[in-house]
Amino acid sequence: MRAYLKTYGCTLNQADSELMANVLNEAGISIAKSEGEADVIVVNTCTVKTPTEQKILNAIEKLEKKGKKIVVSGCMASANQDLIERHAGHASIITTSNIDMIDEAVLDAYDGKRVIFDDYVRKDKLSLFRDSDSIIAKVPVSEGCLSNCGFCGTKFSRGPLNSFSEDLVVNAVAISARRGAREIQLTSQDIGAYGLDRRTNIAMLMDRLAKIEGDFKIRIGMLNPEHLGKYLEGFINALQSDRFYKFVHIPVQSGSDKVLNEMKRAYSIEQFDDHVAKIRDVIPDATIETDVIVGYPTETEEDFEKTLEFIKRTKPNVVNMCKFWARPHTAASKLTQLPNSVITKRSARFARVVRQTQQSINDAFVGNVLTALVTEMDERSFAARADNYKKIIIKRGASNVSLGSTVNVRIGSASCNVLYGIPIEATQ
Repeated sequence: MRAYLKTYGCTLNQADSELMANVLNEAGISIAKSEGEADVIVVNTCTVKTPTEQKILNAIEKLEKKGKKIVVSGCMASANQDLIERHAGHASIITTSNIDMIDEAVLDAYDGKRVIFDDYVRKDKLSLFRDSDSIIAKVPVSEGCLSNCGFCGTKFSRGPLNSFSEDLVVNAVAISARRGAREIQLTSQDIGAYGLDRRTNIAMLMDRLAKIEGDFKIRIGMLNPEHLGKYLEGFINALQSDRFYKFVHIPVQSGSDKVLNEMKRAYSIEQFDDHVAKIRDVIPDATIETDVIVGYPTETEEDFEKTLEFIKRTKPNVVNMCKFWARPHTAASKLTQLPNSVITKRSARFARVVRQTQQSINDAFVGNVLTALVTEMDERSFAARADNYKKIIIKRGASNVSLGSTVNVRIGSASCNVLYGIPIEATQ
């Protein structure tokens, strides 16, 4: 029999799908390339934003109406089972901590049995990791978190922090490198909290990973600033290794200390600025990525102006903006919500400031030569990553560019999101 894995959401969700594929393969269940080829469809869900959630619910409802056999996994399966049952009452459900049982769920669904595996069990899910021949390998290092943010529903999906064994992480990275992975993405709900339940931290793990032999780069996933300060010096020291992209994803969420406090974010803007300043002081070309929520229920015009000032002052290289969406069961969902018109107006203004900021940063790269690792391709172009994880688009046609190659690229132009380059020579 065959199962199709349909994945929504973040890199951690994508990594979970790869782990589930391993379990299915070992049970003799092959992975279909499309829904039409599958006997059972596994929908790995996300619940961060309302639009994404609605898209998923519409998808599983259509599958149910077509008579498809469905297993719903992921964050929605863990946090909002009632929604799933309303839209696809015959679908089986398996929560994030039970993905090692996905073979049982799929086999039962194939036999027409609806099952729900939703016990919370603390497991080292990285034990499910198997080798892969992908250019980009995704290695989960933990799930859950130590935070209690007022807006986030993922806490209800992933539970408390569960860091996976350092030895298993090191082994997964080493195996991926031996199998030909050129980029390895360490992923987690919050890598900043990694190891704090094991008397270690991400900086200590990075020191071990830097010693692995091979020709590959590691991208460190999102770190919440409230934890980064506990080991910042060690993190900066580790990041200087050639093994790692000079890339740091630190979500600020708001430029107002008042809003951060109301969000239950355990840091101040001054602390955030200090983290960024120390990183840039040692690694000036580091790419700083951040996330911002626009329209939190308690955000005033003054708070919003402070967020705009933050962007203009700090000049993050990448900014992910999200309009506030009230998520079920969260503290923020119980607050009086701002009018949609206000959120829309602020979001448009914020997006303009971000585009201008990022465009000015990227324009400074035009004319420079960067060394980049080619990690993706489509019919028209390659996508490569510079040492600081800047994305570079290269038109297909150059003889010295192929998937997995490292090339020197002269930047000819830039948009606010990517650089456009011309390869000038192959370095390997």
